[in-house]
Amino acid sequence: MAAKGVGMANKGPSYGLSRQVQDKIDSKYDQELEQVLVEWISRQCGDEVGKPEPGKMGFQTWLKDGCVLGELINSLAAGDKLVKKIQSSTMAFKQMEQISQFLSAAEKYGVTKTDMFQTVDLWEGKDLAAVQRTLSALGSLAVTKEEGTYKGDPNWFFKKAQENRRDFSDDQLKAGKNVIGLQMGSNKGASQEGMSYGRPRQIL
Repeated sequence: MAAKGVGMANKGPSYGLSRQVQDKIDSKYDQELEQVLVEWISRQCGDEVGKPEPGKMGFQTWLKDGCVLGELINSLAAGDKLVKKIQSSTMAFKQMEQISQFLSAAEKYGVTKTDMFQTVDLWEGKDLAAVQRTLSALGSLAVTKEEGTYKGDPNWFFKKAQENRRDFSDDQLKAGKNVIGLQMGSNKGASQEGMSYGRPRQIL
């Protein structure tokens, strides 16, 4: 049985290379973006989620149990709630489970895998810049979808490019196959007439 009070979150300070790596990750954390995200999340979810202490540690503590994240993703869903059960808990595995539920709900909502943070990035504070990236991607998606669920300033997030589908008939597709693109080149009307390659060979 593990000693009381010893857990993943109680790791000591890191030194040397791991410290440098962590400093580099920490330097990517954006204070201004934090303010935008906090403002958006509290508007989106209402007063009951409160606001964190300013700074990275406050931001992490606010989101760490997964409840605020669950409320956020549910507030964006046009239909059924994406996270069925949101329950505050002091148990580590319950908090991590709720973060995971948020991540899979965000993926269902349309956030790409490359924009997703890992549970430990938030829970252990390993990479809060990645958490910011995911929340920004979620905000951009909400603004782009225009489903009437987004409650915030539309200028906080950029609109994502929309897919521009075009449907061509079979005849149009067949006709397109006969076109030779200019970048492929064409040899129409080409011959070797008038070409000479250096001096003719001298036979002595």
